[in-house]
Amino acid sequence: MVEYLNSCRVRRLTLILAIILAAVIGSMASSSAAYDIWYLSLEKSVLNPPSYVFGIVWPILYILMMVSSYLTYKKVFSIFIAQLFFNAVWSWLFFRFQMPFVALLDIYLLIAINIYILNLMYKENKVAFFLFIPYVMWISFASYLNLFIVINN
Repeated sequence: MVEYLNSCRVRRLTLILAIILAAVIGSMASSSAAYDIWYLSLEKSVLNPPSYVFGIVWPILYILMMVSSYLTYKKVFSIFIAQLFFNAVWSWLFFRFQMPFVALLDIYLLIAINIYILNLMYKENKVAFFLFIPYVMWISFASYLNLFIVINN
């Protein structure tokens, strides 16, 4: 039984389902951002994209995350699940609980974890490494937007 739970197929399927779950949980917190009075009243960076951009970018990033984690599951399984937790929590901290400073700490931790994951992917599979870079770049950009809000509000 233990061998079955640790099998390649189960771990890969778990990663895919965990990514989908993180996407759903995160989007539950941020789906009303376009008309949320608190969010709309915040002073935002001129680089802040329109709300619809997030709906385009995130599904692409989640697909890239699925492929890259699928290719490197042996090396990244546990830490990847952990980063998904912090990914989903960020939306709740920022949008639902309106705690941009705590969300900023979360995203800094998320970036650090994902730089570590990038390092693991680089050693394991170069394709996975390159597919994962856009996600790390996007959350790094998101951390700038988050920091701007913390400083200016």
